[in-house]
Amino acid sequence: MTDVRIHYHRPPDRCEVYVQRLVARTADVVITLNERTPLARPVTVDGRVILEDGSPVVWFTFPGAWYDIGRFHLADGTFTGYYANILTPVRFLDGDAWETTDLFLDVWLDPVRGPALLDEDEFLEAIDRGWIDSSTAAVARAEAERILEHARGNAWPPSPVEDWTLDRARQAANALM
Repeated sequence: MTDVRIHYHRPPDRCEVYVQRLVARTADVVITLNERTPLARPVTVDGRVILEDGSPVVWFTFPGAWYDIGRFHLADGTFTGYYANILTPVRFLDGDAWETTDLFLDVWLDPVRGPALLDEDEFLEAIDRGWIDSSTAAVARAEAERILEHARGNAWPPSPVEDWTLDRARQAANALM
């Protein structure tokens, strides 16, 4: 059983460490499982709960990409959609440690309602306060727009995200125990 520790920086000065179970790794994607996401309050989009305390999330990290993708569920395992964090490419450090910095923008893909850009107000505040430099902000904006365009054209998320359901991730995690 292998866990990874993701050091998730959020400017200006927050850092959280997320511990997730490694379930699969290829040259193109690393798949982890957070079986019970601890949340102080539910995550909502347009008044709909998409993630609640204790919910499982299957995470997809693509080496070199400016995003990761979460396959979100409710605590009972009901699938709610795909959530992309726009972030700096993950640095895989020695051993089980990873590191990345959140760039505030997020993309939500509701399987019924379609894609939406989230947290643009936080992104603009981060730019105004100097927490994100202009070149990094430009890359983040372009990446979010690219994901939205692909999602609108039914060309997103990438196939591993659709292929690795919660059940498959749980089976892989159990096989590694």
